[in-house]
Amino acid sequence: MDAEMEDAATQAEIEWDGGGGGADAVLGLAAAGASVSLCYHQAFGPHDDIVLLEAADDLLPDLLQSRVTIRGRPDEEAVLCTPSATYSMKFVGTSNSVFLIPPGEPSAPCLRPDNTNGDANGADAVAAAIKVASGNIELVRTAPRLEKLRSLLRERPYILDEDLGDGFHHKRGLYTWQDLCKLIQASDGELLEGLNYFSAVEINGFWRTVDANSVNTILDMILHNSVLHDWPVNAMPENDVLSVMESDGFAHKIVTHCLKRFGTKVEQEARSFWSLDEKLVCLRFAQRVLGAGKMKLSNFMDKWKKSIPSGMSVDLLMLEGEVLFEKLGAETWVHAFSVADLPLTPAERFAALFRERPKWEWKDLQPYIRDLRVPGVSSEGLLIKYTRRTQPSSEAEPVFTAR
Repeated sequence: MDAEMEDAATQAEIEWDGGGGGADAVLGLAAAGASVSLCYHQAFGPHDDIVLLEAADDLLPDLLQSRVTIRGRPDEEAVLCTPSATYSMKFVGTSNSVFLIPPGEPSAPCLRPDNTNGDANGADAVAAAIKVASGNIELVRTAPRLEKLRSLLRERPYILDEDLGDGFHHKRGLYTWQDLCKLIQASDGELLEGLNYFSAVEINGFWRTVDANSVNTILDMILHNSVLHDWPVNAMPENDVLSVMESDGFAHKIVTHCLKRFGTKVEQEARSFWSLDEKLVCLRFAQRVLGAGKMKLSNFMDKWKKSIPSGMSVDLLMLEGEVLFEKLGAETWVHAFSVADLPLTPAERFAALFRERPKWEWKDLQPYIRDLRVPGVSSEGLLIKYTRRTQPSSEAEPVFTAR
């Protein structure tokens, strides 16, 4: 059966290529009132084997140079990805007939609708239609589908001193770049951005996050060695840090990954130094303190200040998007509530926020939605779609509830 289909397709291609069809005559319609007659190409056949794609001009270079891929599992809606963007694909039918005319001069043998031969050189037989399209696929820029990426990365985070072993079973829950390209509906550029957003690192060919306790251990050791070797936390020599940490049994790649998470690399006089970010380091210690659960603000501040490295200072502004404050009687309580744990899609994000609190003041809500990115929709548009805003007076803080 497959061989028969291939023979039929080959024959149709020969008839198409060899017969011309008159597309040049159609493209030449410029004068007002100009027209052409239309007939059926003798290779005219079913049109369910071809789909038209409508694309904006800026997409054409990627399409014509084969830099696009269609991604999605059988149970997912397909998306089209360029190297840097993701587009949803929606078939839109049309009530008008769209005739497809092959390239060439109007010289193809034709058939009239009544199956009689037409003269391709006559006035009533100029262009020959070889297919009829019932609609086309529209492309609409959309946000990458990265929720699944977070789920995959959480299956098996890297743990210090782990032994993966050999065989398929030991690789379960681990994903290479090629695996992720097949599983995640996002362009390569957006996928890489997502991996960076989730603090993933490639280890032995697999993209993984690092276990929270392992991150804490490495950060503690870096800070301990900075004191022991008199390294300023804003100018730690890279070679010295890596050498000392490796001698303590920590892999070069994992140490470098943690330095990137909590600092910035600086080049000075042909040497590389790492400057730790005070906010990121202090935030990490705040998260560790709050791992014990909700506590009074005064107790939290006391423990937080005692836990941070010498020379650093804390500020509640460091906790935006990471903790929530709650007034209970005369006391203010605080508990962890990280934006990194919230859904990535707007509808699910706002639903999760309003499950946590039925009402939000803008100063509290803003840190939890500023990372949302929906092509063609502004932050104000998201608020209008998913929230109701009330403001008793012009001086009062606006309050947002679920729509």
